[in-house]
Amino acid sequence: MKNILVLCTGNSCRSQIAEGYLRHYAGDKAKVYSAGIETHGVNPRAIKVMAEDHIDISKHTSNNVNEYLDIPFDYVITVCDNANEACPYFPGNVERFHFNFPDPAKAKGTEEEIMEEFRRVREMIKVYSAEFVQKKIA
Repeated sequence: MKNILVLCTGNSCRSQIAEGYLRHYAGDKAKVYSAGIETHGVNPRAIKVMAEDHIDISKHTSNNVNEYLDIPFDYVITVCDNANEACPYFPGNVERFHFNFPDPAKAKGTEEEIMEEFRRVREMIKVYSAEFVQKKIA
């Protein structure tokens, strides 16, 4: 079984969405964690947008990367440039991947416009997660 860590700045949106999809696609072939350089709590809009796609992340917690330094990760995926630059060193044979997804929490406008940005980013992360599992886990 592979250990995967998804890392972003606050562990509130992008990494939470990626954790949900990676768990969904990998099933019992991987243990998926997410963390942030900081912790901002799980964004309610991220929970809502994932529920629209029938994935429940409402029980996820916002965790600091330092909580996971003792886990032997096979893969570390950073989902924003800030996390990529601040990512701590993980010992062992860890493969690092990086994709700078837009931060939907920075969206402005009406509630519907903000939710559309969450959906747009969710779809980007969904495709990335499915392809990652297909190439690295399946």
